[in-house]
Amino acid sequence: MRLRCLILLALFCPSAFLAAQPEPYSIAQIYVGYSYLSNSFNGVPGSRQPLNGWDAAIAFPGWRHLHFKLDYSMYRGNNLGEPQHAFFILGGGQYEATFHRERFYAQALVGEGGLNGSWYKSDTAAYMGGNSGSTASLAELLGGGIDTPIGLHTAIRVEGGVQHSNFDPNQPSTERSVPFHLPGIPTYFGRFSAGIVWLPRWGAVERSSPTPAGRAPVESELAFEGLNSFGHFHIFADSWWSYLSSGGIEYDRHSWGNFIGAHLDYVAEFLPVVILRQPSKTTIWGGPLSRSLATIPGVGISPIGMRMLWNDGGIVEPYYTVKAGIIVYTQKAFSQYAAYENFSLQQVVGMQFKFTDRWSFRAGFEVFHQSNGFVVPSNPGLDEMTYSAGLSYRLGGSANAQ
Repeated sequence: MRLRCLILLALFCPSAFLAAQPEPYSIAQIYVGYSYLSNSFNGVPGSRQPLNGWDAAIAFPGWRHLHFKLDYSMYRGNNLGEPQHAFFILGGGQYEATFHRERFYAQALVGEGGLNGSWYKSDTAAYMGGNSGSTASLAELLGGGIDTPIGLHTAIRVEGGVQHSNFDPNQPSTERSVPFHLPGIPTYFGRFSAGIVWLPRWGAVERSSPTPAGRAPVESELAFEGLNSFGHFHIFADSWWSYLSSGGIEYDRHSWGNFIGAHLDYVAEFLPVVILRQPSKTTIWGGPLSRSLATIPGVGISPIGMRMLWNDGGIVEPYYTVKAGIIVYTQKAFSQYAAYENFSLQQVVGMQFKFTDRWSFRAGFEVFHQSNGFVVPSNPGLDEMTYSAGLSYRLGGSANAQ
């Protein structure tokens, strides 16, 4: 009972523990360990089989006890004679507090999962040539854990939580199979993990150092940029036939110290102009039934993001950015049978070229993914290669300021 009370207090009243023992450094966390999923994806009542796998994660140096975290997990097993081969790529926030030697944390992650198509045995397998279930789904994880130090830069981690995904079997149609939700197919899973955390002090900053009375403004930027697609490929998406253009404003704020020589910035983006060109008539999975293209406007927002910026203040500044959010269209996107709303994930590699202390030009290569996470049966999605360009204005904390 006492341990339960301590865990609850650590998660919901972190200020009390931080007052007892403030954390001296802003550090990164690299984790690898064993992972356990409470059920198979075809684990209907009467045949529930857990899956074993591994989990790897990196939490970047924190800001006010909040870390941006990336997590990759993979699971293998068999149930009802069907292979279960799954992986999940998640990102989000980890909020932590310390009590004596232990570090307690809560986390909220979101991303996408992939699953082999033969995970569910049904009569549609022959119709689909062996592919009998959806292979991609939106995924979310809520949970927490505890780190116990075993060395100066290492700790043992035990964590748990509830993971949600929505992989569905397929049913045949006149065009192609359509995923449908079958009662008894699990969508919520218990997830548990244990392993080793490495705590490198890359770019560490002492939090106990005194704060000057006249603190300089935090380094931040506003970027006015646009993008246009020039090609397609398959990662999670099924559609090849749509094209994307957009224009908007990106906000970058230096929030998380340094990591492997790069400034870690929080990123948010607003896209007031999104233009999608797709076939005017489509199949369930976005295949063209007409050569003409329809233009569909939309608007997007990406409140979750991170940028790594090298050589800050230099003439050329390389950067890597990842952003996650949602785009809403005025018509159903990628297929006439799909959804108006689509989740987005962007990854950008580019360069900023300094004009003045305030103005820079940026150009990048971008991978832009969209899908509705199977909120409706049809989820063609889209993976596009795009180029982006724009102007960036530094708001405060000039790199050359002394």
